[in-house]
Amino acid sequence: MPGIAAASGLAALQTGLILSSPSAMGFLTLSVFTVSLMALGFRHSRMLVQQLQEARSEVAKLAATDERLRIARDLHDLLGHSLSLIVLKSEVAKRIAPHDFDKTMQEVKDIESVARQALADVREAVSGYRQRNLTEELDNARAVLAAAGMSPIVRTSGTPLPDVIDGLFGWAVREGVTNVVRHSRATQVEIGVSRTRKGALLEIIDNGAGPAGPPGNGISGLTERIAAAGGTVQAGRGPDGGFQLSVTVPGTNVPQPVVPIPR
Repeated sequence: MPGIAAASGLAALQTGLILSSPSAMGFLTLSVFTVSLMALGFRHSRMLVQQLQEARSEVAKLAATDERLRIARDLHDLLGHSLSLIVLKSEVAKRIAPHDFDKTMQEVKDIESVARQALADVREAVSGYRQRNLTEELDNARAVLAAAGMSPIVRTSGTPLPDVIDGLFGWAVREGVTNVVRHSRATQVEIGVSRTRKGALLEIIDNGAGPAGPPGNGISGLTERIAAAGGTVQAGRGPDGGFQLSVTVPGTNVPQPVVPIPR
């Protein structure tokens, strides 16, 4: 703006000195002022277009990064669980093969079924359509824990969870059970799901050796998922030893009492 004012003033001064005509001086001054404003506006619009293009490029990069993180997190959760189950059933099949052919074949069929489901889950995860169903994951947890020689105890209370929380708890059960099978050396695992006045609570407690170090990538990814829904994740040593995973998500708005897991 100072440049426009200076150019307009200079045009008025030159017109007055050369033509000595007030009307000509006013016309030329107004013309210089108008053209200068148009040039300034064009320059400003060019800058805005460039900034918009840079912003769009940055948004695209962020979206691609988020998608890569989502796929990596989903694949970790999906494959960790499925591969653990395949390993366990393979060990069972190898152990009983010399003694029970029929049961060995059943274990092999289970391995094939798990592998096919894992492949389907990976495809769905990459496509972004995979949803975790809590009931299905609890059934899978029973099967995995039993195959690992652990006694599963599952308790649920209250009305059904909203779809979003149901899906989050499904992920939490899968991740928690996978950690138990891999690291805990437990003989008993308790899974409790309950509704509260402020939200929903999921607890997974085992009687194993307890945590040997900081949480891994699976727990970190689960924490990110739950935090995005306004919830919290606590993972560490349980009150009686072993490992305890507690997931709390607010927003169910159903007045149900908390039913603690019997110790």
